[in-house]
Amino acid sequence: MDWAMIMIYILAVIIIVAAIFSVKQKDLLLAVIGTSAISVILSIFYYLLQAPDVALTEAAIGVALSTIIFVIAIKKTERYEE
Repeated sequence: MDWAMIMIYILAVIIIVAAIFSVKQKDLLLAVIGTSAISVILSIFYYLLQAPDVALTEAAIGVALSTIIFVIAIKKTERYEE
C-alpha cells in the first residue's frame, strides 16, 4: 500500500467525521465551518487523484465563495437553529 492510498483512507475518515459534525450542529455558523472543512478535504482528494484543476476550483468555490455566502446569510438571519 502506498502513501497516497493511506492518505485517502485517513481523509475519508476525516470527511465522514466532518459531515456528521456539520449535520448534528445546532449552531449554523459551526455547521458552515464543517462544510468548508469538507470542501478542503475534497480538494485534497482531487489533488491526490491527479486533478489539480478540479482541486483549485473546489477550493475556490467550495471553501471561499460558498462559505462567504453562507456566513452572510446567517448574519442576516438567526444564528442558532431551534
